Amino acid sequence: MLLHRVRLFSLFGFEVLVDASWLLLAALIVWSLAAAIFPELAPNLDPVTYWSMAVIATIGLMVSIVFHEMSHSLVARHYGIEIRGITLFIFGGVAEMSDEPPSAKAEFWMALAGPAASILLALLAWALSGLGAAAGVPEPVTAVVRYLALINAVLAVFNLVPAYPLDGGRVLRAALWWRRGDIVGATRSAARAGGAFALLLMGMGVLQVVTGNFIAGMWWFLIGMFLRNAARGSYMDILTRGMLAGAPVRRFMTRDPVTVPPGITLQALVEDYVYAHHHEQFPVVDGERLIGSVGVRQLKATPRESWPHRTVAEIAEPSSDVNTVDAETDAAKALSLMTRSGRGRLLVTERGRLVGILALKDLLAILSLRIELEGQTP
Repeated sequence: MLLHRVRLFSLFGFEVLVDASWLLLAALIVWSLAAAIFPELAPNLDPVTYWSMAVIATIGLMVSIVFHEMSHSLVARHYGIEIRGITLFIFGGVAEMSDEPPSAKAEFWMALAGPAASILLALLAWALSGLGAAAGVPEPVTAVVRYLALINAVLAVFNLVPAYPLDGGRVLRAALWWRRGDIVGATRSAARAGGAFALLLMGMGVLQVVTGNFIAGMWWFLIGMFLRNAARGSYMDILTRGMLAGAPVRRFMTRDPVTVPPGITLQALVEDYVYAHHHEQFPVVDGERLIGSVGVRQLKATPRESWPHRTVAEIAEPSSDVNTVDAETDAAKALSLMTRSGRGRLLVTERGRLVGILALKDLLAILSLRIELEGQTP
């Protein structure tokens, strides 16, 4: 889902991004606030005022979600966990952690930080609405602030449900992890609770549709389906990390890969390598020195008429921390690098010399076999 993201701003060193799907949610929220909620909270106002209140309240909701996720991120930073960014998407927001928490204690406090932040915002907004009403602040302003108090309270309560991957589910996982000393087993139990809660939401959604409330039913069903998939995906992620952790990349890499010299033309690259070996990416090696990689992506960005004249060296991507790993690197960390960078292949080196290629499809095939043989499904 998090595919089309736009950077909004940076706060405390964290990038805040918005997924295109959140724009759909924002439009639906503005419409529902202007058409139904604010006319009930503050009757007898003109339509322009309602729409203005709705836009301001939606912006306030966005700020509330960012504050909620920022609280998670600051606690994660305290425990040494890298946060790649905070992304708003159709069902709320997510702080993108580079790794699992180092301990049950860290998981517990990280999980509680978000709901605590939402409760704080709810209390603050409720107090401000009361003070504003007593001071004679215009009704549209106090209505918006009351709505933000209510929505933050709902956000806190919903997130405290002990259903993984909601914050309450993470608290449950932390407790089980602390008691059992097994993060994989704790995640499995918490994910099952999350799946059960998701099925309950989906059932409520179907009931709403049957009784004639199609829009509310659709949202309950979609949220339930999202939580179910997220719970399953989170468990598979921790299972994958557990299976790969401690195993060096060299165990999974393809040795003696086909390499390309830097001096050949792009036309020769296409005819003698791409069409001959059917790979999308090739290491570029000069003697024993690794220069980088070249492939279909770079070829497509280069005008076709220049292929007979330009060389591989001119368009090759240099070897770097983004596309290259050492042979002794933990395979779980290599998989995380692939996920972050969106790359399906990494160059594998030993003392600066190319020794292999790590392909995502090979890792996934090995994991699929292990999961099937060991029976570790959610």
